[in-house]
Amino acid sequence: MNHAGEGVIKFHLEHTQTPALPVEETAGLRAWFPILRQTDLVGQHPERYEGYAYGNISRRHGDGFIISCTQTSGKTTLLPDDFSLVTTFDAKANRLHSEGPCSPSSEAMTHGAVYQALPAAGAVFHVHSSLIWRQSKSLGLPETDPDVEYGTPEMAECVAELLETRTFSDSLVFSMGGHEDGVVACAYTPEKAGLVLIKTLASAYQLSKNPAWSN
Repeated sequence: MNHAGEGVIKFHLEHTQTPALPVEETAGLRAWFPILRQTDLVGQHPERYEGYAYGNISRRHGDGFIISCTQTSGKTTLLPDDFSLVTTFDAKANRLHSEGPCSPSSEAMTHGAVYQALPAAGAVFHVHSSLIWRQSKSLGLPETDPDVEYGTPEMAECVAELLETRTFSDSLVFSMGGHEDGVVACAYTPEKAGLVLIKTLASAYQLSKNPAWSN
């Protein structure tokens, strides 16, 4: 699969440089980041994805959302100034407004599509896991169109269409068919998003060891 453009912002961004958000606004996301990092669900490796950092996390904030900044997932921990506040976004116009110490993740438009499609969702974790991604069907995970690339208006539309046909109780995990190893968890809170991801990773691991295993 072609990774050209991995980690590159593909939407029109209007970003205003402002100080970091109060520490309490990002505390929940920052607490989960090291866990995702240690399980290799986010990170950065020279031999993967042309060396770009992968994965990003967000939580709803008013009419917008707070999201980790572009290319910050290679860090061991995230600080308050590693987050951006997306104030408005328009998937059809491929335009996004943000503010903060750094620009938002290249997947910000996809996060926005989740928040629009699921008003009850309070957190979105986009991670990379070949173990989950390659077994999506066996795990029973919904999957976006494999012909649609990440970070595009088409992906945002694809995500919206996928979620509109799903029942959202308190959490949901889906696979990004056109974004190799891309997996997204959305939930009421960052804690629930993290927990459902770890559970899904455990299920994928068990399935890889025993194809007859069922959850």
